Amino acid sequence: MGIHVIKLPDVGEGVAEAEFVAVHVKPGDVVSSDQTLADVMTDKATVEIPAPVAGVVKWIGPEIGETVAVGSEIIKLEVAGAGNEKTAEAASKGAGKEAAPTAQKAAETTKPKAAPQKASEKITAKNPSQNAPSSPAASSAITRSNGAAPKHFRAPDEAPLAAPAVRARARAQGIDLAFVHGSGPAGRITHEDLDAYMAKGPTAPTGGTMAPNTQVEEIKVIGLRRKIAEKMQDAKRRIPHFAYVEECDVTALEELRQHINKSRRDDQPKLTVLPFIMRALVLAIKDYPQMNVRYDDDENVVHRYGGVHIGIATQTANGLIVPVVRHAEANDLWANATAVKRLADAARDGSAKREELSGSTITITSLGPLGGIVTTPVINHPEVAILGINKIVTRPIYNDQGQVVPRKMMNLSSSFDHRVVDGWDAAEFVQKIRGFLEYPATLFI
Repeated sequence: MGIHVIKLPDVGEGVAEAEFVAVHVKPGDVVSSDQTLADVMTDKATVEIPAPVAGVVKWIGPEIGETVAVGSEIIKLEVAGAGNEKTAEAASKGAGKEAAPTAQKAAETTKPKAAPQKASEKITAKNPSQNAPSSPAASSAITRSNGAAPKHFRAPDEAPLAAPAVRARARAQGIDLAFVHGSGPAGRITHEDLDAYMAKGPTAPTGGTMAPNTQVEEIKVIGLRRKIAEKMQDAKRRIPHFAYVEECDVTALEELRQHINKSRRDDQPKLTVLPFIMRALVLAIKDYPQMNVRYDDDENVVHRYGGVHIGIATQTANGLIVPVVRHAEANDLWANATAVKRLADAARDGSAKREELSGSTITITSLGPLGGIVTTPVINHPEVAILGINKIVTRPIYNDQGQVVPRKMMNLSSSFDHRVVDGWDAAEFVQKIRGFLEYPATLFI
């Protein structure tokens, strides 16, 4: 038997390091050739690491969330044959007196981790960063294997120990774990303890008062969530934002949209308000091209684009992703609607390509029905403008005859980079968009 060392491969495009974001195996698992072992994330995409040979997982190096350099050892497999790692005997021939400590270090490195826990005590979580004990007490409880754990009583200010899966189940049932007795090591609460608690029903603590919840859960920020955090921080640090909000009467636009949807073909997507806003944005940029730029503030160069590449901020299970509708100026309503749906679906199911997630020149963001009254969106660096769409609400409005009539109103909340965009120009730009939306016939003239 030998050891096959798997190193972080060169994923191309000049990437020198990647973040270890997911592990799909554990020490002791038997894996087949080409089976996915782990996922790493670069600035460009998430990359799967397959097993080049069949074998048994003996060692996993990086922790979840750790950044590793290309060429670093990440996983070791025990395989039939010699493997690709030098044996202690071979090392002794080449290294002389230094062979013993080298071999000893190699043996310690490849030493298998502790055996898996019982199913009732196994830590599992949707977030792979939580596949580790959350405290020293939990760690000692997990590694203790010589007989039953002593009975443990929690102090009033001591947080209950439980695996993430147990905590998630308790939250779903509305159970405060502070009131649940833990029968596991060091008082750890298991699924069986939850079953017993629910079977007998909750009991109020003595004294008739509720015990304070002192639970603190650590959630490591990794993967896409960390990339989003870094990008938002960079944007706010670099860009002096200023916001401009304007209300817009979209009654006529909504009537037109509903009329068009009634006569659409089966192969055409149902139109939302977004394709109309994209059309208005394209037309407004003709008069205000300074909005459709990317500012390289390291080189103090503004790149002004002829094509309008609109980023569509899309909420996914993993966070906010911005797929890009390229050359929106060349599309009609249907083409933009089709592109938005396809890209949003790809972003949510993880199939979006790298080139579909970069290169935008201006961004639209919307929370849909949850859009609120006003937002102050963060600019998608290195762009200089972002248009935020708030929800449509029916409000009483005075018309030109002084009558109060119901109108469908929507606020446009925008942010601009004050280094490149002046306040007056920003206001005129939003007013231009407003005019197209309030008189939708002008979108097609």
